[in-house]
Amino acid sequence: MIVPKYWAEERIQHRQSGKQITIRRFGWSDISLEEAQAHARQRVDEAFQSWLSGDKDVSRRELKAAYNGAEGVPIREEIISEHSDTIITRNSYGALCLNTPNVFFADIDMNLTTYSCLLGYLAMIAVLAAAKPLFGLVGPYAIVLFLLSPLCMMIPTLIHKCSCWIAGGPEPLARSRIRRFAERHPDWSLRIYQTPAGLRVMATHRLIAPDEEEVQQAFKTMKADRLYVLMCRNQRCFRARLTAKPWRIGITSHMRPRPGIWPVQAERLPIRQAWIREYEHAAKSFAACQFIESIGSGTVHPDVQPVIDLHDHLSAALSGRPIA
Repeated sequence: MIVPKYWAEERIQHRQSGKQITIRRFGWSDISLEEAQAHARQRVDEAFQSWLSGDKDVSRRELKAAYNGAEGVPIREEIISEHSDTIITRNSYGALCLNTPNVFFADIDMNLTTYSCLLGYLAMIAVLAAAKPLFGLVGPYAIVLFLLSPLCMMIPTLIHKCSCWIAGGPEPLARSRIRRFAERHPDWSLRIYQTPAGLRVMATHRLIAPDEEEVQQAFKTMKADRLYVLMCRNQRCFRARLTAKPWRIGITSHMRPRPGIWPVQAERLPIRQAWIREYEHAAKSFAACQFIESIGSGTVHPDVQPVIDLHDHLSAALSGRPIA
């Protein structure tokens, strides 16, 4: 896990056969902006040499993204505080996040609407493609495709909701999967939290690296959020949001300046700080999650206890406040 304090960007422009190419790369450092600039120059030189050697698949530039699972680029967020290996950052929409290289967290999102709609749409295309000869003309076929698309996308969602209702609801299903994993791994100790969109699971029995096989088994059995799993693997860390999402607590404006990617130019920091003051005033009345229960062995590793305390304090998990 890397969360640098300083960022820089370098570029190389090269003309060949009448065409100009530009390759850009970021650099980062915990020491100084100058070291970040030198790192950027090193990375852009390496990328350019690869391109010259014939590797035309070399990416021309890296997106300026805060935390998107990108290969090779570390977490690009403002560091708020550091607690040994655990780092608190502010994400691109203003919330505080806990980042840890070795304390397991899993994010289980019970809202499957988007995924279900995608499955429905793909199924609809397959069915209509098979039935296309019945329509004959492209025009009527396209009209039928358009008219049936909302219905076909809703069917998997309705099936999922009915199965959840029969089983008692999505939360009991999710918690049963967590318990199933705990039964298969009796040495694990798990803390379960309620979040606005699902559940959060924290393992306390030992320090765990994100690339361990048991971590992947846990993610799979618990059906952890796919994007979260990708980010954990690529960024080599676990992550947990600690404060409310702004739009859930009445903050309708985006963090300024837009986009909220760190770092921000010095002359624009007052705009950002004014937004943060408004956000933090509203967020103090809410929790990011609520502690439900502990299951499993009950073991708490001494190096994990400080992370539990930090997480529960900053997320207000034991406060009884509404979650957002």
